Amino acid sequence: MNGIIVINKPSGFTSFDIVAVMRGIAKTRKAGHTGTLDPMATGVLPILLGNATKAQSLIPDSSKEYIADFRLGITTDTLDITGKIIEEKNSYVSQMELENILPEFTGNIFQIPPMYSAVQKDGKRLYELARQGIEVEREKREITIYKLELLEYDEKAQAGRLLTGCSGGTYIRTLIDDIGKRLGCGGVMTALCRSSACGYSLSDAVTLEEVRKISAEGKLESILRSVDGLFSIYREVRVSDAQVKRFCSGGQLDLSRLKIANLSDREIVRVKSVSGYFIGLGIAEKEKGWLAIHKLFSGYDEYEKDKGGSN
Repeated sequence: MNGIIVINKPSGFTSFDIVAVMRGIAKTRKAGHTGTLDPMATGVLPILLGNATKAQSLIPDSSKEYIADFRLGITTDTLDITGKIIEEKNSYVSQMELENILPEFTGNIFQIPPMYSAVQKDGKRLYELARQGIEVEREKREITIYKLELLEYDEKAQAGRLLTGCSGGTYIRTLIDDIGKRLGCGGVMTALCRSSACGYSLSDAVTLEEVRKISAEGKLESILRSVDGLFSIYREVRVSDAQVKRFCSGGQLDLSRLKIANLSDREIVRVKSVSGYFIGLGIAEKEKGWLAIHKLFSGYDEYEKDKGGSN
């Protein structure tokens, strides 16, 4: 089984837990995900199955959107409400004060990854060190926040909800902690839902219960999405059976024989059969006059077996 199933992750599961569950349901050893969600978080988690796992490091759209609940006046060691409270302060931040500082956290900014994260330091996960009471120096990372909106705010409770659109690698916990520091009162994330990732939204996602039911009915492929969808920003080129065979065998394709206009040098394209079967990604090498393999997602035998369909 090759493709993507978009899961609406429940709270209390790690991303790896979901991968393990899906590996069992889909009866495949090859399974992965497109970006870690904290155990307390819910929302969009695309699961890659079979040959789709090859896409993991190639996905061009790593942007994500989150809806996060927060509370001001509290700081914890994990930067979310599940952690140990480090400090509590009386907080009297108005909605106007909060909205006025949000522009400072948009655009290209720097973040320090939290200690309770899966980032590695000298071969160890930071959360492993944190659980031992060890804090190490972490390097700042540049991220992009392209959307930051205050959806709700209760001045009496000093609690609200943020909508954040951001680049991959952004920690919403850290963002809220940094906002709390800027306001001088501290802040903690109390809930998190990833509303979109890799071009998929919550409306595309199914729950684990729904997946189990669909699988029991023998209809799992009905919710399987093509890996091709991850690369929709790239143009596509349709090629003949002979060209499919050559490309699957590691051969380059003559650019002059491809029906795609104005290819730029090093441009990546989706290579499909005439019937629309996704073979892989090609990269134009104009000086050599050919389209070389960037990544194959199907072998020729597999193509022949599934000829006429899509993957």
